[in-house]
Formats: sequence, structure tokens, C-alpha cells
Amino acid sequence: MGHHDKAAFEANKLSKRLHRLTGQAIIDFNMIEAGDRVMVCLSGGKDSYGLLDILLSLQSRAPITFELIAVNLDQGHPGFPKETLPNYLRQRGVKFHIESQDTYSIVKRVIPEGKTMCSLCSRLRRGIIYRLASELGATKIALGHHRDDILQTFFLNLFFGGSLKSMPPKLVSDDGRHVVIRPLAYCEESDLQRWAELQEFPIIPCDLCGSQENLQRQQIKRMLQEWDRQYPGRAATMFQALSNVAPSHLLDPRRHDFKNIRPDFIPNPEGDRAFDPNC
Repeated sequence: MGHHDKAAFEANKLSKRLHRLTGQAIIDFNMIEAGDRVMVCLSGGKDSYGLLDILLSLQSRAPITFELIAVNLDQGHPGFPKETLPNYLRQRGVKFHIESQDTYSIVKRVIPEGKTMCSLCSRLRRGIIYRLASELGATKIALGHHRDDILQTFFLNLFFGGSLKSMPPKLVSDDGRHVVIRPLAYCEESDLQRWAELQEFPIIPCDLCGSQENLQRQQIKRMLQEWDRQYPGRAATMFQALSNVAPSHLLDPRRHDFKNIRPDFIPNPEGDRAFDPNC
């Protein structure tokens, strides 16, 4: 197999994997239904380009019909290349809407210099996205978060938030009026990175806010990468744990009725592992 053949083979394998995992997530959580109008939120980063690209090819071969409309929020960041996204979307023949809302200066005004503004910025962005979904008649709002984002969020909440939760693959928005979906929930970031390179997406770098990195998230990301290097497959195992939850073996009385536990005289092999060394 020559170098070119090998590269083509690898690219084909990658494409199949991304499409299979995205299709699987859509089916597992019933993310897209017949007649849906899916609003795909495009930031100009590798993940949202990948999301749109994969949804477009799934749309062409899915047994159901659904619409896609791409939406980008131009937040007034200085130096934002205004033509990049419209050019790409026209070339792909995708319906799109660019919304210009200067959230940048609001954030700059409200938050002192040097402080992280991700939370305010995303709250403002969320409000605008919900409004657009209503105006455009979208039945689903699709975001480009992947497996690594979901795992990072789990650890952020665990280490800094004192809660056992992550990003759900599907949820009702906080205004109660929209369904938000994350079709890339099973996809790995490294695969999406490679896909973006192969497809040559015109990436818009996200250092527009003076690289206000979310430091805690970066820290967690490094920790997870380090773990996966030392113990290959660990990230996959941890991710699997998120869909294999035993509320009876945690400590939340709202999720399990501990107060009314009485002997029921029914042997349960899963019940008591208190003295097992591995538990």
C-alpha cells in the first residue's frame, strides 16, 4: 500500500467512524426526527464545522427528511473575518443566517480587565440563540460539543462545582421552549481535529477575546490527556461510566429513597458488595 493509498484508507476509516458515532448518538437519544428544522450553531471552530459537515452528509442519506440552517453569531469581536463563514456556507449550498450582536463591548464594559468573561459571554450568547431559534422556526438547536468536552465538564463540576453532572446530549433549554442537541457526543476531539484538517475547513481562531482561556477547563483537559497517555483507554472507560449510573450506590436521597430502605427478603446479587475488596 503506497503512502497515498494508506492516507486515503485512513481518511475513509475516520469518515466512517465519525458518521457512525454521530448517527449512533442521534438514534440513542432520538435527537433528530422527521420534519425537524435543525439550527446548527457555527462558531468557525473545528467542532462546529465538523458538526455541520457530518449532518449534511447524514441528511443526504438518512431515511427521514429534516432541514438544516446554519447560524453564526457575530459578537462584534475586533478582527472577526466577516466573509469567511458566508463564503464557505454559500459554497456548500447551506441555508444560513448571520446575526450581528455586539456582546463584546457589553462584556468589556461589565467585566474588569483581565478577568475571565466566558460565563457572561455564553449567557448573552444563549439568550440570542434561543431568540433566533424562535424567529427561524427551528425545532432543534445543535451544538458541536464532543466526548472530550462532556468528560471535561463532568470533572469541572466534580472538582469545582461539587456536583455529579455533565453536559447532556439532549435537553430542554432554560427558557423551556427549545430542544438543544449535541450530535457529536460520542466523537473524540482528536478525530474532529483530523477531520477539519482533511476537509480544510476555513477555521476562525478563537483568540478574539484576548485569549481569555477558561483556565480551569484547560487544567482539566491537560489532566485527562496525561491520564490517557499513561493509561490508554481510560477516557473511553470514564465516558462509558456516564451512561452507566447506579443512584443506589451514590449518596443523593433525591435520586434514591434511602430513608425507606428495609429488608425485602429478596436475594439481590448486585445489592451488597460492602465487603468485596474491589468495591
